[in-house]
Amino acid sequence: MLISRLILFLLSAVLVCEAHAQSSTDTPRGLPAGGGLDAGRVIELRYGTTPAAKPDKPRTSDRPPPAPPAAIPGALATLSFENNGKRDQADVPVTFGQVFGVGEFRPGQQLQAKLADGSILPVQTDVKAHHPDGSVRHAVVSLVLERLAPARPVVIGLVTGASKGAMAGSALPAKELDARVEARFKGKAWTATLRPLLEQNKAALWLDGPLVREWLVSTPLLDAGGRPHPHLAARFALRWYPQAGRARIDVTVENNWAWEPAPQNFVYDARITVGKDEVYRREGLNHYHHARWRKQFWWGGDADVHVRHDTRQLIASRALPNYDQSVRIDESKMAGAFASWHGPKTEPMGVGAALRAMPTTGGRGDIGLLPAWAASYLLGMGPEARAITLGTADLAGSWSIHYRDEGTGLPVSLLDYPYMTVVGNASDTLNPATGRREQFPACAARGACATPNQHDVSHQPAFAYLPYLLTGDHYYLEELQFWAMYNVFASNPGYRENRKGLLVPEQVRGQAWGLRTLGEAAYITPDAHPLKRHFLEILESNLDWYNANYTHNRKANALGVLVNGYAIVYAGKRGLAPWQDDFFTSAVGHVAELGFGKARELLRWKATFPVQRMIGDGACWLDAAMYSMMVRDSATSPLYATIGQAFRASLPEEARNLPCDSPWMAAALKVKPGQMTGYSDAPTGYPSNMQPALAYAADVLGEPGRKAWRQFMARSVKPDYSGAPQFAIVPRGDSGGSEEVEQR
Repeated sequence: MLISRLILFLLSAVLVCEAHAQSSTDTPRGLPAGGGLDAGRVIELRYGTTPAAKPDKPRTSDRPPPAPPAAIPGALATLSFENNGKRDQADVPVTFGQVFGVGEFRPGQQLQAKLADGSILPVQTDVKAHHPDGSVRHAVVSLVLERLAPARPVVIGLVTGASKGAMAGSALPAKELDARVEARFKGKAWTATLRPLLEQNKAALWLDGPLVREWLVSTPLLDAGGRPHPHLAARFALRWYPQAGRARIDVTVENNWAWEPAPQNFVYDARITVGKDEVYRREGLNHYHHARWRKQFWWGGDADVHVRHDTRQLIASRALPNYDQSVRIDESKMAGAFASWHGPKTEPMGVGAALRAMPTTGGRGDIGLLPAWAASYLLGMGPEARAITLGTADLAGSWSIHYRDEGTGLPVSLLDYPYMTVVGNASDTLNPATGRREQFPACAARGACATPNQHDVSHQPAFAYLPYLLTGDHYYLEELQFWAMYNVFASNPGYRENRKGLLVPEQVRGQAWGLRTLGEAAYITPDAHPLKRHFLEILESNLDWYNANYTHNRKANALGVLVNGYAIVYAGKRGLAPWQDDFFTSAVGHVAELGFGKARELLRWKATFPVQRMIGDGACWLDAAMYSMMVRDSATSPLYATIGQAFRASLPEEARNLPCDSPWMAAALKVKPGQMTGYSDAPTGYPSNMQPALAYAADVLGEPGRKAWRQFMARSVKPDYSGAPQFAIVPRGDSGGSEEVEQR
């Protein structure tokens, strides 16, 4: 018996020493600093050097990822354009969105496209947003490729030169270019036609230059007598490339008016014609209330081009989180997902890759700062991931959250209607300044607004931010704005403090995703857009509230946890969900990296919670990502003063007095030595949920943050992010984003 105990003691000592060696500051297990990651070293640090058992058939993720195009000397970003067809294309028009980091593209400079041979291709740059220092933040870039052959991508580098002054825009295309939408129901046709709207000068210009012009027009659907339908409307975006003789026609049909009486679903036969050709038909389309659908068509020949953006530059700009660029996207999984990309889920009122019942709980691909498909697109730039990402963003219009102001033609704004809401009583919507109720009208009848698409704030994917960033399509901008504004008016006006639009009444995860979307809308909405100031003000109100109640509040809890809203709801209101809190920390980190200094203040306070769970006194990192954590003795008790108290109250009784890095602790927690609890091998497990929070903490909290990250990377079981990288965010290895500058 004595010999057996001695053997067990020696074995445990070896295991403990190995675990300590992995987490030692002398043997860092983190990622290389900066953006130039050594993929081989990162793979070794994450998965170890022991070769894993090979599956029977090699997976795409086992092969080296496709090499990005060689950088063009002096380029701000390198992009490649691929012919998706089987024949050569000539005079190929291309338009894409491009984001720039602070100071990269300065006022007075002109953007040009430099080819691999050094020649220069003219481009049209429609600047949409600037950084506070005056440099360009976001622009829509257009060019025309002379020739694009199959399997022979054209690579360009975006370079800057001296400005050549304003460029004259192109005129309207020939009159035969027209589009018409028809909705027929109850024996009557309601239509909208593009050409008269253009000729009546009712269009707004989205793109304006010699290479491309894009006109935006809208109209209610009209009956044969010219009378408007009270609810149904059409919006056209005509993108005309005179040099190529081609046009892209973007058609959106909406059932979105915010205060039109008797909102309801409409079932109709839809038909779209471009020129003389019928290009789309859908019979029995059930168009849900406050929802919209979109279709795109080409006139003069398709421009079938796949654009591969510069992932390194996009991430370095800080417009997107620092996703781990060593992750090898399993393109076979993307191809499998794309193979099923058809049928009702991809048609109007379908939801694409998202879950139709948004409040569904559990590990999901659409939860995160980006959903799995969008993160896969960012890291892999594959055509299948692009199609799913953009397609699902198109279908984000299918949820009944789209409220458009008939007076402004824009998504409704909380600053214009501070008492509007979709919950509460009519009395809650009375605006004392105007004496009017801002309640939305009730549905026409019981069941008239029935929809299977269930939306909420707490499980809301990031649908449109990345698509707008990379395409510059106006539809995606408005989709982002619709969701951002819905998130802040969905609550009771009194609880959210009316026009402040506070997210604090929501579940913690709802506060996270609401803040993410609000921050992105404030960041990327064009400078000249009427809602820019609105989003900035609402974001500032939220950050001010969090900082006043936590960051600068001497009485705030020492754990670094959110306690407002539906936070402490477990075990008789004794516990909270660390993973929801991690969602919020990661959202704050993302908004801080967008350049909002007040978010950075909040992040410094908030990031202490994930760090304490990894390295705090009395904490055990093996259980740092537990499902629920006790933070007080009773519903009326004060919160614990130390993380050690929280762990002692949360750990199983048999584990409370065991050394953390011991086989006994692992056995008590029912995991392997060095393995974290909470589905540590799953890309949607609780340790994965924790990863972005720790990554932002590593950049903002100095050595404690880096130490916590090293301990996290020393765990023995890690997920395969190749098919679902939405939580594969890593530290940047620097001091974080720029400080806030007044952006009004």
